[in-house]
Amino acid sequence: MDWRDEGILLHAREHGESACIIDVLTMAHGRHAGLVHGGKSARLGASLQPGAQLSLEWRARIEDHLGTFKPELIKSRAGLLMENRAALAAFNSMAALLITYAPEREPDFELYEASSDLVEDLIQRPWDWPGTYARWEATLLTSLGFGLDLARCAATGKRHDLAFVSPRTGRAVSREAGGPFADRLLPLAPFLCGDGIVSMAGVRSALRMTGWFLRNKVNTAVGHDMPLPDARARLLRAFDRLELPPREANSPMAAVEPWHRRLGLIAGVA
Repeated sequence: MDWRDEGILLHAREHGESACIIDVLTMAHGRHAGLVHGGKSARLGASLQPGAQLSLEWRARIEDHLGTFKPELIKSRAGLLMENRAALAAFNSMAALLITYAPEREPDFELYEASSDLVEDLIQRPWDWPGTYARWEATLLTSLGFGLDLARCAATGKRHDLAFVSPRTGRAVSREAGGPFADRLLPLAPFLCGDGIVSMAGVRSALRMTGWFLRNKVNTAVGHDMPLPDARARLLRAFDRLELPPREANSPMAAVEPWHRRLGLIAGVA
């Protein structure tokens, strides 16, 4: 058995004296693990860093075997991710959630595209990626069979002033229809349904909602009784200390510098 594909390196761990086992999210073969002979060598080790885009050749005698990867570096992102700890925390959270929940060897092109877009935003759009991350968690829920329906109110069919999400159905509810039941509904961040700009308050609200579905729906479905990954908790703590800059300036670059400096300050966050 053998195939060629491209993927994002999520995690690498040592195996034996010179090898390592890598976990990658691939374009056509889903999340996939494999052994890399000589993965601890200086030549290969420099390529096997978090976020690396890899060209992969996988071989195994039987399809169910772990198999071996022959990786070649397409693009390194480790240096750019390491420039600020908040972006690295977001990548680590994404990787941990994928490793925890994404089924092995089941391709999902939409999830792959969303993950690829997020990784690129982490290094190229320092003022926008918190919103991209929140949308990514919503995409993960869809991939796992718990997609949110945020297009219209479940009670009235209206498309405006959506303010809540039903924890039972994952459908949006308008402010008017949901007001009397607000204590039983989850707040909906408007930017998730294309209404309004992204703010850190909105991002934190969005992640409280997606986190609820991960803990109470996905965990139950897969029989996973552990808390959400520590990497996600570290990202939430980082987000508690951050605010997005105002977006009124004519040039987007006006917002980049102060936000980027804030990201650098996050180095001390545990």
